Amino acid sequence: MKITKIIFGLLITTSIITSCDKNNDRADGYGNFEAIETTISSENNGKLLAFNIEEGQIIKKGTIVGYIDTIQLNLKKEQLQVSKNVIASKSRGVLSQIRVLKSQQRTATISKNRIENLIKANAGTQKQLDDVDGKIDVIKQQIRSVEIQNAPIVNELKSIDVQIKQLNDQIQKSKITNPVNGTILVKYIEPNEITSFGRPLYKIADLGNMQLRVYISETQLSSIKIGQEVTVKIDGKDAMKDYVGTVSWIASEAEFTPKIIQTKEERINLVYAVKLNVKNDGSIKIGMPAEMWIKSE
Repeated sequence: MKITKIIFGLLITTSIITSCDKNNDRADGYGNFEAIETTISSENNGKLLAFNIEEGQIIKKGTIVGYIDTIQLNLKKEQLQVSKNVIASKSRGVLSQIRVLKSQQRTATISKNRIENLIKANAGTQKQLDDVDGKIDVIKQQIRSVEIQNAPIVNELKSIDVQIKQLNDQIQKSKITNPVNGTILVKYIEPNEITSFGRPLYKIADLGNMQLRVYISETQLSSIKIGQEVTVKIDGKDAMKDYVGTVSWIASEAEFTPKIIQTKEERINLVYAVKLNVKNDGSIKIGMPAEMWIKSE
């Protein structure tokens, strides 16, 4: 009887230990790896003269990867430059008239000062002063009239300058410059094809820094916070491979809409999305499943 009790106690102890081990073998969250993917699109229309990228290629930010034909843009720019020169010549003619009138105004002003001095010496007459004042007023009106004629020419020159700047911007954007560091995932177009504004050219992602999206239950929310480090595990050849993950985002709402009245058992079905930043050593791929283990304090 005593031996039976001992065996029964050992069985209970073994069952408890096994149960604890099974609970400890369960991860705190499961999910798949993602990467921040960026689709690079064309910013201009025309023939793609060069496009030097391949899928799987790692390129740096600022690298020029292709060119779009700019012949028509340069021809239009030259045409605008010719128009600008013609209009500028008209403006120079108007400005020349203004310079002549201002020279006459200075001469008339000198004559006015001389007559005023003569009047003070009783050697001049008021009529002479009135005549020169009238002449100065006429010249001033002529200057204002010519300046009014020149205003539309100046505005037209400014308009052409703006158009030339727009063309320069389009020519600059005909150089396809890679905006981020990363690996080419998909190439959508080949050299010598015709592209258009907004057409996707390629997709790129930084595979050196991956994101793991996992889902946790409502009861686990209190054990995780932004900036917290957790353990991330992926399947290895012989055993699980560990990485350090940092919590970067926690969903504010559950993935499923809860019912108004629910039991404690039903509430456990509500899950919240969590994103973890993980440094990739080359083993992690987009879509790969992984586990999250919250480090115990």
